Amino acid sequence: MTDFVSTWNEESFLTTPVAPLGLIAMRGTEDMGDKVNKWLLKWRKYTEETLPGDMSTTPGMGREDFLVRATCPRFGNGEGKGLIKDSVRGLDLYILCDVGAYNCTYNMYGHEVPMSPDDHYMDLKRTIAAVGGKAKRITVIMPLLYGGRQHRRSARESLDCALMLQELNRMGVNNIITFDAHDPRVVNAIPEGGFESVMPSYQIFKALLKRRKDLKLDKDHLMIVSPDEGALDRNIFYASVLGVDMGMFYKRRDYTRIVNGRNPIVAHEYMGKEVNGKDVFVADDILSSGESMIEVAHRLKELGANRIFSAVTFPLFTNGLDLYQKSYDEGLIDGVISTNLTYRTPELQAAPWFIEADMSKFLAKIIDALNHDKSIGGLMDPTERIHDLIDKYNEETRLEYEKERGIN
Repeated sequence: MTDFVSTWNEESFLTTPVAPLGLIAMRGTEDMGDKVNKWLLKWRKYTEETLPGDMSTTPGMGREDFLVRATCPRFGNGEGKGLIKDSVRGLDLYILCDVGAYNCTYNMYGHEVPMSPDDHYMDLKRTIAAVGGKAKRITVIMPLLYGGRQHRRSARESLDCALMLQELNRMGVNNIITFDAHDPRVVNAIPEGGFESVMPSYQIFKALLKRRKDLKLDKDHLMIVSPDEGALDRNIFYASVLGVDMGMFYKRRDYTRIVNGRNPIVAHEYMGKEVNGKDVFVADDILSSGESMIEVAHRLKELGANRIFSAVTFPLFTNGLDLYQKSYDEGLIDGVISTNLTYRTPELQAAPWFIEADMSKFLAKIIDALNHDKSIGGLMDPTERIHDLIDKYNEETRLEYEKERGIN
């Protein structure tokens, strides 16, 4: 428990929860929900054994299971309903939803139909409706934000993300927690509602350093490159916290045509310092088809880049893995670092180039802090933790170097 205690000041435990905690894991999030539940149970057990008697017996502190059973059964024609199987009265309720879990299916007219983001979102609303206002507080944790890429209007288009946020707000949702929102400014749709876009920067970089022990974290050997102007902020953060140089690509698009709902990219143009001979770290929020990243990798190799690592929060791979496997086999891509915040196929998880960052412990910390009505500002800013991680990595690298050369 020392890791958890070192992360939180012990005074954080000496507060009464807002209400007894409950966690609903929607379809597709069962594995993540189980992991989060185990972390919470472990910490609450520690609290009961360590703190004064009055605190350890606080209602909701000591439960055998924080998971609340809920389901959305379907009728034969595909219509559904929300069903809560346990009492939620008075709970501080957290609902975990993955709108990208296309592995989930339902039966409609005798056919197994994959669940789309629209289906998952509808089931979320059904579940909230089934709660019926009985919970003390509702927080929706939706790592992959529904409608997140339809965050602004162009001509006669719908504003799906804004409408979703407003709808959940009207249904009584108090807080919405997402990860790496495509455009965090969507919060403007609910100025009086709770909304947090959390970055998994620390967990992603930690996963990379754990897998690759030969990285040199300095200006001479590493560079950060943004794949486009939309990803600038997250890449500027990495460059700043690591103290290395940065470059960027901008996309030239053909605005006279629309292909698959978007204006096709004509070319990727590079701006920035030389990448020749350096390892390159490229961060983005979503890897959809992956074609843009592969094009960026080709351009970086033409400019003389050494190894190329792609970091994404959500690895969708909508066109499958063949393109990336081929790129890895040809030495174009050295690794893709991502999270377990959305569905990943077994084939992706087994790929030699895929590096996964487990977010369950971090998610549990957010829930535990909010349940105690504590600030999550320290969790939102990973700068200090990344600095500590780099110091530890450099020290381990130095000791390994001295050991190999017999230096005392």
